[in-house]
Amino acid sequence: MSKTIQIGSLSVEVVRKAIRTMRVTVYPPAGRVRVAVPLRLPEETLREFVLSRQAWIQKHQERFAALPLPAAQTYSTGETHYYQGRPYTLRVHASAGRPRVALTDETLNLHVAETAPPEERAAVLNAWYRARLKEQIPALLAYWEPIVGARADAWGVKQMKTRWGTCNIGARRIWLSLELAKKPPGCLAYVVVHELVHLHERLHNARFWGLMDQFMPDWRQHKAALQANPTGQQPTGDDAD
Repeated sequence: MSKTIQIGSLSVEVVRKAIRTMRVTVYPPAGRVRVAVPLRLPEETLREFVLSRQAWIQKHQERFAALPLPAAQTYSTGETHYYQGRPYTLRVHASAGRPRVALTDETLNLHVAETAPPEERAAVLNAWYRARLKEQIPALLAYWEPIVGARADAWGVKQMKTRWGTCNIGARRIWLSLELAKKPPGCLAYVVVHELVHLHERLHNARFWGLMDQFMPDWRQHKAALQANPTGQQPTGDDAD
């Protein structure tokens, strides 16, 4: 259930969920604010939390306001698309064969039927992004699980609108955002480590961040790159999950 309330100068969408901690997210392009809160959390506590985060919220609202509105992508020749933090020029090739994507030094070559609409072109490119992530993640887990001292029993990749990753602690399953394929490789490693650390500590508390410092001392620069790399306007939340 959700409702919108006014807290100071902020209009805030409040969503009550079966969770233990509060989470605030700022959405582009207009800087909409959404706060997820535990079901029985008193409204006064919610208001105090939002006010304590007001400067952070306004900073990201101002950042979004300063960005140019992204043009709607039509998946046509000449557009810029990102892979591993690098911009590539999209080239669309009419092809009667199986749809496919081929990467060169500067170009993403999309081979599709001449009549393929934008949504079909997007699906082919997203399938390619998904396949690339699934090639990279096993090696990352093999490297980082012994360092973190925690093992994920299952993992997957899916579209996420508000998070870079999630961790189901009971099932020991992590999910990673498809959008990470567009980010620098260190960002993917950061989110993998972040979710593995949740297998030690559920909350984003001092112990959690202390473990991040221990296992991945440069995690802050990778977290910053999730926001700084110009792959499109992404919502800004408290963290990966």
